[in-house]
Amino acid sequence: MWGDIAIAFLLAFIVTFMATPYTIKIAYKVGAVDIPKDQRRMHKKTMPKFGGPAVILGFLISITYLIIVMSMEHTINLFGSENYGMKLLGMLLGIIVVSIVCIIDDIKTIKPIVKLAGQLVGAIIVVAFGVRIDDIDFSIFNLSQYAEILYVIITILWIIGVTNAINLIDGLDGLSSGISVISAISLLIIFVLNGSPLISIVLITALAGALVGFLPFNFSPAKTFIGDTGSNFLGFSLSIISILGVAKTYTVAVIVLPLIVLGLPIFDTLWAIIRRIIKGKSIKAIFKADKGHLHHRIVAKGFSQKQAVLILYGISATFGIFAVILLDSGIWKALSFLLMVIVAIGIGYKNFQLEKSETQRYECVECKYIYNPKFGNEKAGIKPGTAFEDLPEDWVCPVCGEGKDMFEIHQ
Repeated sequence: MWGDIAIAFLLAFIVTFMATPYTIKIAYKVGAVDIPKDQRRMHKKTMPKFGGPAVILGFLISITYLIIVMSMEHTINLFGSENYGMKLLGMLLGIIVVSIVCIIDDIKTIKPIVKLAGQLVGAIIVVAFGVRIDDIDFSIFNLSQYAEILYVIITILWIIGVTNAINLIDGLDGLSSGISVISAISLLIIFVLNGSPLISIVLITALAGALVGFLPFNFSPAKTFIGDTGSNFLGFSLSIISILGVAKTYTVAVIVLPLIVLGLPIFDTLWAIIRRIIKGKSIKAIFKADKGHLHHRIVAKGFSQKQAVLILYGISATFGIFAVILLDSGIWKALSFLLMVIVAIGIGYKNFQLEKSETQRYECVECKYIYNPKFGNEKAGIKPGTAFEDLPEDWVCPVCGEGKDMFEIHQ
């Protein structure tokens, strides 16, 4: 098994690492670039956003090679009782459908409802080929007669939900790809501990390898973005592999463990849906992008983009470790671990706020005057050491007269 894991990771890593520079060149030729047209975007210059095909290529080549080798060695039976051959074919067809739609979106930009339709078609194909969450007991709700229909609905919702969760959190350099690496590694550990099928272990390892091969080009400062093609592929694949990987003997874990591992993007997506409905007062508002995601809020608190990414990596890793401890050692050890992390975060944030108030500078977007809390603004009666947040609401820029709302953090 460990030899298969090593090959899956390294082959996916090498292929993706070698292919990514070519996708950067292709992006400029086909127009798959992200132009910062509005304040919601965190980058300031035009960036290629076609890294997804490189990740998909690394994943598929790695998996194809290992499936052929393992079939020849008889370490995997594609046509046994679990019928993994059909499930993998369904996954491949689903990936093709979702990727085609998203490649068009990366190049031409299409409406969110069209992308959602593509995700729905992909999910239906996957379910039709036998991938299902089917170990939930509905007898306590007196719904046993509808179990088959409910299994299909829940599986489709899970696939579409996770796909969009990863897509929506893709807002900073290396964010969605890094979080997906952490989620993949967490699921790999859970699969190994849980005695999951070898095919699911190889799948999740190949996905992690492809992402590690892409991250050097995507981490801040990024040379390329993963694009909708990549982020949709990541979410789509993670959702399916999580279903294939959790052993049948752990009925509750079929939903709970992957849900915890992917807790950060799922929470961010659910909050985005609620926030947009409340703000827009309609279901249509769900499709309207905003600047209220977790990464936006963390940056708004004074953290740099790189710091925000590392913080979200830490939160994602915490969810993953919590799930592993929960499976291996039980709820009480998992909760005690979570409590220690919360205390550490509280202390760290307090220290950051203190340091920020002493060192953070703010720049007027109109005239580029920089307010330094260390020196204050003595002509306006602002003493040295006064934090920007503590300035009077009627304080204005001493050079051009603009208000506080026209200042932003000086990077």
